[in-house]
Formats: sequence, C-alpha cells, structure tokens
Amino acid sequence: MGNDRTAHRRVVTGLDPRRGGREETLIGPARRAAARPPRFFTVHLGFEAADPSAARELAVAYAEALSLLRPELALGAAALSPADAWHRAERLFCGAVGPDGERCADVTGHPGFHHAPGPGGLGWGDGD
Repeated sequence: MGNDRTAHRRVVTGLDPRRGGREETLIGPARRAAARPPRFFTVHLGFEAADPSAARELAVAYAEALSLLRPELALGAAALSPADAWHRAERLFCGAVGPDGERCADVTGHPGFHHAPGPGGLGWGDGD
C-alpha cells in the first residue's frame, strides 16, 4: 500500500483560479485570526454556610469584595450553587438592562426599581 497520504492528496487537489490556476490542496489546516477575542471563565470558590439564605449573603459579599480588589471581574456574572450541583447555579445579581445599556448591579430579587452600577447610577423601572 505504501503511503496513503499521497493517494489522499491526489484526490483533494484541484486548480485554484485565485492562484493563477496552480494546483492547490483543497483541504488544509484551519486558518486562525492573529489573536482570539477574550472569553469569560468562571472560578468556583467553596465555602460553608448554615443554609441557602446565609450562603447567598456570603456569596454576594465575596463577589462584591473581589470586584473591589479586581475591577476586571464580571460582577453581574456571579452565581451560587450547591457544591455538588453546579448545574443548579443561580445568579446573584439582577443584571436587568437599562435604557442606555446599563445593567442593574443590585442583588437578584431586589425590591424597587433598577440602578446602574456606581454612585448615583441611572435608575429605571417601576420606581417612586
């Protein structure tokens, strides 16, 4: 049999009009852009709490504290789940989108209307 690659190359080659009619392989390595865009990743931190309510309070406090130390963290993406059931993760922060694209930085299920992050952030929704 010899080398199967040569037979394969004969089958997948053809004339490429963009290259002046030269014979080129039709199957090649994937072409990648010079740089990939940044992607989000998740870190799972374990801690103990007496019940789900206390766990939510602690998780919100940890997320807010970490976002002060590292502003590049996506605070709105923070979630809480039981340690053995990551598929049951629940968002910690509201994240409702405001009229100018702001996201509500208050905890999930908060009373009142929405506020954008930062002191004096824009308010929207069903407020007073």
